[in-house]
Amino acid sequence: MPIACECQTQRAWSDKRERQYEHIKGGLLEHGRDEDTAEEIAARTVNKERARAGEAKESSRLSRTDISSSRRGGLRSHHGPRGRTRDQLYDEAKALGIEGRSKMSKRQLASAVDRRRGRSG
Repeated sequence: MPIACECQTQRAWSDKRERQYEHIKGGLLEHGRDEDTAEEIAARTVNKERARAGEAKESSRLSRTDISSSRRGGLRSHHGPRGRTRDQLYDEAKALGIEGRSKMSKRQLASAVDRRRGRSG
């Protein structure tokens, strides 16, 4: 009996989806995710985008109606009150040499980073 594997699923992907998968996986690896986790997240993201675009044979209603992964990532990137994650803020604070960052809350980190960068907010 043949064993189903991710490589069989990926054959159904277009060249565009393959590139998207590699791009997402590469970004996750750069941000410190392990290989297996990066592959899983990238595959899930690509499959959801395929479902939204009508490329998948089956898709859930949520996959079709939810905002796209790229749009969600853009919303989280650096805007809005919940934009950056605490880990992102911590890394920025570390790069900026802000002391006491390990004891700061997310809100405190955001204020300290924004002050150091000269942003109001």
